[in-house]
Amino acid sequence: MNDLIISASVLSADFLHLETDLRNVAAAGSDWLHLDIMDGHFVPNLSFGMPLIKAMGKLNLCPLDVHLMVSDPDMYLPACQEAGAKLVTAHVEACAHLHRFLGKCRQMGMQAGVAMNPSTSPEFLPYIAETVDFVLIMSVNPGFSGQRFIPSALDKIQRVRELMPSAVRIGVDGGVNEQWAPRCREAGADTLIAASAIFGSDDYSAAIARLRV
Repeated sequence: MNDLIISASVLSADFLHLETDLRNVAAAGSDWLHLDIMDGHFVPNLSFGMPLIKAMGKLNLCPLDVHLMVSDPDMYLPACQEAGAKLVTAHVEACAHLHRFLGKCRQMGMQAGVAMNPSTSPEFLPYIAETVDFVLIMSVNPGFSGQRFIPSALDKIQRVRELMPSAVRIGVDGGVNEQWAPRCREAGADTLIAASAIFGSDDYSAAIARLRV
């Protein structure tokens, strides 16, 4: 299995003191920063746009893991590239031409990821296995922070691990905390996206350490 990566989800950070919060979580040991872009169409919420992503990129604290919860993910790729994103993930449910989207990500120098909603079957994955670097399993319905982990995601993690080459990273996003983190790891996940489990803690270092156990 790949080494474990913890990606702190900025959606749960303190937006009134965002730079301070991001510096603190990076210093506490977060490997990546997970940035949820929501358009109010694909998901029923708005988060933040590309100007803020670019500003976070200029801080150069951690690699940026951009999660596009949007209806037209291709439109965002140039701005993600300009912001210096390491990884861009779009939802299979939103991509008319997923294979093309993943190829564009790689051509632009970014890693290519695909996300799946809780009700989406992973059986399409072998058809893009050669063009994807990261598979993100949503363990909540996307659009809001602070939701409870959906246990059936564990079976999906196992199935995705069976379907994909070992070099492809498998992430889990939604309700990941110290209770669910070890079970996700046992199922085959090597990337944990955590929001309130980190930013809702008084001690970011301790919170991240608990997720690594």
